[in-house]
Amino acid sequence: MAEEKEQMRASCEYLTLTDEYPPPHTELDGPATEENSKYQEVKCSPNVLQMLKAAESRCTPQSQDKEGEEMTEDGKGELVTEALKTDMQLQLTDQKQEFNKRPIKAGHRSLSQSISQSSTDSYSSVCSDSSEDGSSPRDKLQKTSKGSSDFCIKNIKHADFGRREIQIAEQEMPALMVLRKRAGGEKPLAGAKVVGCTHITAQTAVLIETLSALGAQCRWAACNIFSTQNTVAAALVEAGTPVFAWRGESEEDFWWCIERCIGTDSWQPNMILDDGGDLTHWIYKKYPSRFKKIKGIVEESVTGVYRLYQLSKAGRLCVPAMNVNDSVTKQKFDNLYCCKESILDGLKRTTDVMFGGKQVAVCGYGEVGKGCCAALKALGAIVYVTEVDPICALQASMDGFRVIKLSEVVRQVDMVITCTGNKNVVGREHLDRMKNGCIVCNMGHSNTEIDLASLRAGELRWERVRSQVDHVIWPDGKRIVLLAEGRLLNLSCSTVPSFVLSITATTQV
Repeated sequence: MAEEKEQMRASCEYLTLTDEYPPPHTELDGPATEENSKYQEVKCSPNVLQMLKAAESRCTPQSQDKEGEEMTEDGKGELVTEALKTDMQLQLTDQKQEFNKRPIKAGHRSLSQSISQSSTDSYSSVCSDSSEDGSSPRDKLQKTSKGSSDFCIKNIKHADFGRREIQIAEQEMPALMVLRKRAGGEKPLAGAKVVGCTHITAQTAVLIETLSALGAQCRWAACNIFSTQNTVAAALVEAGTPVFAWRGESEEDFWWCIERCIGTDSWQPNMILDDGGDLTHWIYKKYPSRFKKIKGIVEESVTGVYRLYQLSKAGRLCVPAMNVNDSVTKQKFDNLYCCKESILDGLKRTTDVMFGGKQVAVCGYGEVGKGCCAALKALGAIVYVTEVDPICALQASMDGFRVIKLSEVVRQVDMVITCTGNKNVVGREHLDRMKNGCIVCNMGHSNTEIDLASLRAGELRWERVRSQVDHVIWPDGKRIVLLAEGRLLNLSCSTVPSFVLSITATTQV
């Protein structure tokens, strides 16, 4: 035992530390002077130095005699281990503090990411409904920079953001831009007073401003309560086009906006550009004298076209009407490719669903249904098609899809997508038999394809999950996922390709 103590005292004498030490974590540069050599031999933090000195004092005979303690090998090991742990913690703390003090040199990539994130956050805060005060735009008095108050939108202050959206869309809509250059000087639409009811997005804004550039006066309302881009509406108003629309309108707001758009004595429309037939129907019912003075109607949706054919068969359509929906540019490009690229976007944004292996029933195999089926099949979904038209049903079969009645597969499918333009394609009897968690959505123009009235029955409970996503819960706990309250999925929950819309919009102009 005495020999071990002597060896420890000898080692402690060898490790005797100087009272001088360099600053912690400081690199010693320069020539190898005597001063530098002394520091290089002993390079540790002040806290550890103090602990080691205390250990040295405990190892001396004087300290042992005073305290009456004997340091065993285990005691030395515990002391050294504690010192090493403390040193590591102190070094990590000092390094973190030193790092926080250093100036950040952001590279091009990190800087661009930072700017992009900042812009995204700023844009999101402007576009989100939660950023508003919650009051109805009907209760606000707003004015443009020129003093005009003939409009009703969410917030006129967001016009700059909307203008940027329109400028991006213009780059992908070359047909309309070329049309502006070719015919802008002639003003072929001079004297035209066009009242419109379409989706108000960046793409339709390019259409509206093209009409204005060709000499027309325009007033606009929205054909869908969920598809309006508030910033784009603000940009249109600031540029001089009266707009009456905002995202999240109620049914009452929807018809109020249409009335405000046309119900003015100082401005009488002579042309209608409609999407769905609501505007045409409103003028026909409420303002029959004005309806007779209309020089022409342009209708782009299958729903609106059906309504015009009904008027025509009854002998009440006294105005020339153009069926844009059946034009080759609308059918073969807009309906097919637009829906093919946007259906997946809308489903992903709202449900985060994976398509591989999912069983999907697509109701209708027209051009919209063809686009949806092709997109879903490409991502590995098992697609069933329901179709009443024998030609379209044969096309679906030859394209590799199983054509079947909805009632035969409704219990097993994970999604049901309507693309018919018809009424009550998915009825309550289908909804009751769907499995728990089935996703139900619509790619047609109107929300009449799904029997929503039956879903609002007293025994069913609605639960809002996120924007445009609702759970409809049955008494036994089963629930289905309803998107956009049965309205048009892609324009309500996502966006659509600008380029393909340019083709349809040019046909309308």
